[in-house]
Parts: sequence; C-alpha cells; structure tokens
Amino acid sequence: MDSDKDDGKPTDDNPVSVEGTNADGVNTSPEQLQQHDDVNESEEKEEEIKDGGAEEVVGGEALPRPPLDLEKISQELDGYIAALGNLKGEESGLPDVPISVEQYTVLIEAKIGEYDSGEKHVNWISLTAEDSSSFMQAITRLSSLSNLLLKFSSEFKFAYTLNRIGAVIERAMSYMEEEFRTLSEDFKICDSDSRNEAKSKQQLPESEQNPPAAESEESGQEVSAFPGYSDEILSELVRLSTAMMTAGYETECTQAYFFARRNALVESLKKIEFRKCSIDEVQKMQWDSLEREIDTWIRTFKAFAAVHFPMEKKLAGNVFPGHPDTAETLFYSLSSGIMIQLLNFAEAVAMTKRAAEKLFKFLDIYETLRDVLPTTESLFPEEWRNEVKTEASIIKNRLREAMILIFLELENSIKADSDKTPVPGGAIHPLTRYTMNYLKYTCEFKATLDQVFKEHQKIEMPESSSGSEANPSAESPFRDQMVNAMDLLDANLEAKSKLYKDPSLSSIFMMNNGRYILQKARGSSDINSLMGDSWIRKRSSDLRQYHKGYQRETWGKLLNCLNPEGLTSHGKVLKPVLKERFKSFNTMFDEIHKAQSSWVVSDEQLQSELRVSISNMVIPAYRSFLGRYGQTFTPGRQSEKYVKYQPEDIEACIDELFDGSAAAQGKKKP
Repeated sequence: MDSDKDDGKPTDDNPVSVEGTNADGVNTSPEQLQQHDDVNESEEKEEEIKDGGAEEVVGGEALPRPPLDLEKISQELDGYIAALGNLKGEESGLPDVPISVEQYTVLIEAKIGEYDSGEKHVNWISLTAEDSSSFMQAITRLSSLSNLLLKFSSEFKFAYTLNRIGAVIERAMSYMEEEFRTLSEDFKICDSDSRNEAKSKQQLPESEQNPPAAESEESGQEVSAFPGYSDEILSELVRLSTAMMTAGYETECTQAYFFARRNALVESLKKIEFRKCSIDEVQKMQWDSLEREIDTWIRTFKAFAAVHFPMEKKLAGNVFPGHPDTAETLFYSLSSGIMIQLLNFAEAVAMTKRAAEKLFKFLDIYETLRDVLPTTESLFPEEWRNEVKTEASIIKNRLREAMILIFLELENSIKADSDKTPVPGGAIHPLTRYTMNYLKYTCEFKATLDQVFKEHQKIEMPESSSGSEANPSAESPFRDQMVNAMDLLDANLEAKSKLYKDPSLSSIFMMNNGRYILQKARGSSDINSLMGDSWIRKRSSDLRQYHKGYQRETWGKLLNCLNPEGLTSHGKVLKPVLKERFKSFNTMFDEIHKAQSSWVVSDEQLQSELRVSISNMVIPAYRSFLGRYGQTFTPGRQSEKYVKYQPEDIEACIDELFDGSAAAQGKKKP
C-alpha cells in the first residue's frame, strides 16, 4: 500500500541530493541546472536562426524578421574578439557570449553545408575569388575566437560556444582537407624526359640551378611556379594549407600533401622507366638487361638530383609558407625514400659478380655518385646529408674494390693466355685486339681510374710509412697499371711469336701486333697523353727493329744470290756458277712469293711500307745484276730458262705479298 510509495525521504534505492536531481536521476547543482537551461535555450535560438529568426508582430500580424546581416554580425563578432583579446588573461568581468556568435556560427555552418553537400559538392577551385576569400575569413575569425575562449575554458558559460565553434571548424577542415588533397593530386608529369631535364639544368645559370626552398617565405605573397601545377592551383594550395595549419589541423594537411606528392614522384619514376629492384633481382639479372637498368638508373639519379629534388623542396616551402620545419620534414620524408631506393640499386650492382665487361658501368655509377651527389647536399638537412654521404661512400668503396680487382684480373688473364696455336699468316692476335680495345676504353676514364687507384694506394699504404714509400705514384698510378698491362701483352706476344717456325713470319707477327698497338695509342688522345711521347717513340723504334729483322731474314739471303763475288775468273764469267745463281734466285723468290703472299698485313700503311722497302732493296740489285750478266746467256731458250723474271715481274710479285689467302689461291691482283 502506502509503504510502496515514494515519501520523499532518502533511501538506499532512492538517493536524493539536497541540490536536486534531473530527469535521469543524475545529481545536479543549481549552477548546472541553470547551464542546462542555457544550453536548451541556445539550441532553441539556433533553430530560430535557421528558420530566419523569431516572428515579429506588426499591426497585429506575425511577420518573419528580415535575413541576418552577415557583415553586421561579423563586425559585432570582431568587437567581441577584440574585447576578449584585451582581457590579458583576467577572468573577472568576462563578457557573456553575444547572440552574434551563435548567429555567425549557424550562418557559416550553413555555408559549409552548401559547399560540402553529398548531393551537390562544390569544388574549391570553382568558387569565385570573393566566395573563397569570405570562407577563409570566416574560418580564421572562428579559429581566433576559439583560441581566445580556450584561455577561459574553465568558465562553463563558454563550453557550449567552444563546442559549437569546434564542430563548425572541424566540418570546415574536413571539407578543406578533401579539397586540399584533390588539388594536390591535380598535377601533370612534365613531357620532357629526364635527359632533357638534366641538359636544361646544366644550361641554367648557377644562381638558378638550386632555387631557394621557398620564395614565398621571403616575399610573403608571391608563389613560384612548379612543374605540374598551374599558378592558380599553387595559390589555392597555399591558402588552404595556411588555414588548416592555423586551425591546428597540421597532421591532416601534411598527410594529404605527402601522399599526393609521393604519388607524383612515383609517376616520375615510371616516366623515366626506373623500377625498384631488390638485391636478389639484381644479382640474378642477365648482364645485358642489367646494363640497361644501370643506364636508366644514371638518368634517374641525375634527373632527381638536378630537377625533382630541388623543385620538390621548393614546392614544399611554397605550399607551407611560414612553416619551414614542416616543409623541411615533408621534403625529407618524400626525398629520402627515393634516395634510399636509388642508393640501394647502386649497392646491389656493386655486389654483383665481377667481370671485365662490368668495369665501365661500374665507372659510370662511381662517377655519378661522385659528381652528382654533392650537388644535392644543400637540399638535405645536415643529419640526413651525412647519412647519405656515408652510404654513398660505402658503395663507392665497394665499386672501387671491384674495379681494381677487375683490372688486376685483366692483367692476370693476359699473363695466363697460353694459346699454343699460332695465328695464321702472322695476323693480329685476338688477345692484342681485346686488350688494346679494353685499355682504350679504360683510358676514357683515366681521371677517375687515377683517383680510384690513388685511393686504393692510400688504404693499402701502411700509416707508418714515410718518405717515398708513403707517397703514392707521384704522377699517375693508373699509368703504371697501363704500362704493366702492355708489358705483359708484349711478353705474351713475344712468346707467341716463337710458335712460328719461320723467323720472318715471327717478325711479321710482331710487326702486325706492334703496329696495331701503336695505331691504337696514336688514335686515342687519352692513351697518347697518358703514355707520353717517349713511350710512342720506343714502340716505333721496336717496330723498325722487327722490320729490319724481317728484311735480313727474308731478303738478305735472296740478295746473296746477286752477289758478283765468285762469278768471274781471269776476267771471264763462270757460266755454270752464273746459271746456279739464277736458278737459286728463281727458286728462293718463288718460295718467298708463294709463302708470303698468304701472310697477312691488314694495316694498309704497313703493307705499303713493307712492299716499298722490299722493292727498293731487291729491284735495283736485281736490275743491276741482270744488266751485267744477262747477256751471258744465249738469247732464246737458254735465256728464258735461267732469266725467269724481269724487274717489272719482280715488282708485280712484290705487290702481291701480304694479301692473305687470295694470292695463295693463285688469284692475281688486277
């Protein structure tokens, strides 16, 4: 019965506060009850504002109030903001929040709704300059008010206003973040490839090669152009980022920027056709494929160092004026990933199995790291710059070690070439061609290889050494390696020349190979300048000695047949002896012609020099001998039997020497 009714007394099941309870049974103080009423009243006011304001009775008829004047409300709000700003932290006599705050908040929220409606979304770039400026001013005004009220956050009467403003700003930031992301992603990859970009960079004045990080920071207004973005989009990016950073939405803004620019850099890599390869992929790659990848890597490295990295830093500084640390962090985050990817590829190449053909690509990578990397130093913060330099130094050391070992292996391969099969016709040996062509290409990198060998000598040289031992090759350690390689080649060729049974053919072999070496040296300004004139003269002198040796072995013996000594007795020609002399000459000349017509002298100048020298040596002597003793024979059969050749026949035969296999097959020159 009555015992079950609430008698108003406190019990365990019905606790009652002396201050009262709300509808949910929650204890409330009188102040909280009053604040709750204020919230309800504010919500009612919001509805009134949304509906155009409360009705106004005129002449007994209820009429809607005229629309709110945004300009007037803005002025009232600015006055309130100024009043709060002048309090200087004093909490006594805090002014109440005027109705203009709620009115302004509702109007701006409605404007955001117009722009960010799911059905009819308005892109930021499509807004008029007046609309976008008005929107920015509104968000700035609300952010300023929010920051001032936060100083008095302990005052409960500001709680509702802070929450309302915060909600409106958050919705505005959500819209601006999406628009910032959309604009950031609205870039176009430049049509010019990286090689043209690198060339254009080299042609720029030095003052323009490394543009300042952010001209907008210096001018405060001007935004520098950036490839891929229009000036209009750049300007809007700056406005949006400034508003978001001011409102405390730095994380959202920078993340949107980071992902957009990362995608742009990835697209740039794709355009240059550089692809990310793991160390394992590089190790397993065929050399011809890896060569192409290295060429692409070089173009990519140069393009990013000369164009993409500087412009990326400049863009970050432009988009985030007044926030250099943020711009620096963004640039570092974007560029470091690309730089690590590029350095990892170079390191993977340096770790591949050594081979002679890899030397030149190793040199290309080494020179790229040495020459291009320093141009990026001013872009990166000191700590990251030091990390990159350390990593690059490790890679260069690996490349340096590999290149030195490759060169030493070349020398060992020259020394170890023990082919016992003589080259037919005394022609140029394949080892000579390979070695000289290889050395010719290495000399194109002589400055770099000098540096490589000098660095190696410094590492290998004991620290305690002194005097001349502590000083690496004074002039050129690479020249020392070249001389050593050529000395090894000479020694090998000398050994191979002994494989020929005919000493004359040995001389032809040495002349052919010596001439090839000399011509390669003379034809290459790099070899010529490296080896010097004295070395060239020494090689020429060696050739002349081989030439003399050949003439002595071949034609000296033939000319003995034309020696008049022993042909006369008591003033009379000894006809039997003369016959024997002519027969010996004919037989020996036939053998020489037959053999040496199959010999090979591919150098036309050397071939001509040999023929001329033989003609000058043989024909005058034969003409004189024939004129003196030819009349001894009876004209007719006897004369034809012993005088087989006329001087012009000798000359024609000499012109058939050293033609390779053609003459050996009986083919005559036209």
